[in-house]
Order: sequence, then structure tokens, then C-alpha cells
Amino acid sequence: MNVDARAVVDPAARLADDVQVGPFSLIGPDVEIGPGTVIGPHVVIRGPTTIGANNRIFQFASIGEIPQDKKFHGEASRLEIGDGNTIREFVTINRGTEEGGGVTRIGHDNWLMAYIHIAHDCRIGDHTIFANGASLAGHVVVEDYAILGGFTLVHQFCQIGAHAFCGMGSAISKDVPPFVMADGNPAHARGLNLEGLKRRGFDKATLQNLRRAYKLIYRSGLTVREAVQQIRETLSDDVHALQLADFLSRAERGIVR
Repeated sequence: MNVDARAVVDPAARLADDVQVGPFSLIGPDVEIGPGTVIGPHVVIRGPTTIGANNRIFQFASIGEIPQDKKFHGEASRLEIGDGNTIREFVTINRGTEEGGGVTRIGHDNWLMAYIHIAHDCRIGDHTIFANGASLAGHVVVEDYAILGGFTLVHQFCQIGAHAFCGMGSAISKDVPPFVMADGNPAHARGLNLEGLKRRGFDKATLQNLRRAYKLIYRSGLTVREAVQQIRETLSDDVHALQLADFLSRAERGIVR
């Protein structure tokens, strides 16, 4: 390990041999950090927290602190972070609560810019991007490849679908379906995230099917339940359209309109 002499690492912490820890960082017990991970200066990591391989955590981040939840009274909870994540300055990520299953979970290859807050019991997928100042309340789900613009605020228990895009300063109080762009305060649906989907290799046939699904949801006058049924009946051979229908069928807070 390459641990700066001015850092404080609890003897009970478990760090891979090549982990780097910068000066004045504090790593508590019940923390496990995988190979290739670099911890900058003035970082605080408390456990129980597991951090995977090849992550980079920049200065002044606070990782694995107790939840900002008045119902939390010290019960067992944890934070799990996967591999290849970039966590920039002043990011705060809290552990879970008993009510939320006891765990906050972040996947792989996520890009979390400065001043991000991820509250208790959130679940973040893979390959997401959170621009500066985006904040998640408790129990939020953000699926793979979603993008949150700067200073986006997401209400508790909301879900952000895969490949969705939330514009700068959006206030999200309802679920954002996969592949959809949302923007505003309160946020409204603004169409499909076509540019992002093209960049990720979605072909013309898939984009056409997603356009048809979007029209059924937002422009046909159908209820969400009716739109889901129509998507499943008319686009049953498109896996991404069915992914959208599955998301809608489990949305509990309603969707952005």
C-alpha cells in the first residue's frame, strides 16, 4: 500500500496492496477497498463500506457516513461501491437504512462530478453521469447510462430509467422513463434522448420503435396502463420497447409528463 504518513487508516480496514491513500484522509474500520483504487487527500471513508477496484476518489469526499435520516438510530447498514468509478471533490454518499433494505449501492464506471449528494438507500447502476451539484434524496433508483445535468434534484423514491437524460436544474418529483429527456421545475418530458441513444449505437429500427412507444405514452391520450398494453402488443419484438413498458408497469410515483 502507498499510504501517506499523514493519513489515518484504522488497523481493521482492509485495503488491497496497491491502494493509494493521500495525506490527511481518514479510513475507518469495516472499510474494504479493492486493488487499483486511489484515495485523494482529505477524504473520509467510514464503514461498513465496500469499494471495488480501480476507483478514483478525489479530495474532500465523504463516503459511507451515516444517513441524514431522523429515523436512523445506529442500526446496521452499509455502502457498496463497484469498480471503475470516478468520485470528484466534495461528493457525499451515505449508507443505507433499515427501512430501505440497509444498503446504498453504486455500480461500475460511474462519473460523479463535484458536490454530488447520494442519500441513503439509493441504487445507482453502471455508466451513469452526474454533473456538478446533482442530488438524490433517499431510496432513489438511477438505472444504467442515465445522465443528470448540473444541479438536478431528485425526490425520494423516484426512479430514473436507463439512458434517460435530465436537463440542468431539473426538479424530478416523478419517475423518468428509460430513453426519455426530462427538463424543468417541475420536470416535464421533452422527447427521446435521441442524441445519447445514437452515440451508444442504437440502430434506426430501434429508434423508430422507441418513437412509436413514446407517442403511445405521451401523445395518444392513453392512460399509462393502456399505453403499456399497446406497446407490448405492437412492439413485442423490440427488447428496448419492452424495457420501457416494464419500467412503466412498476412506476409507483407516476411519470413525468
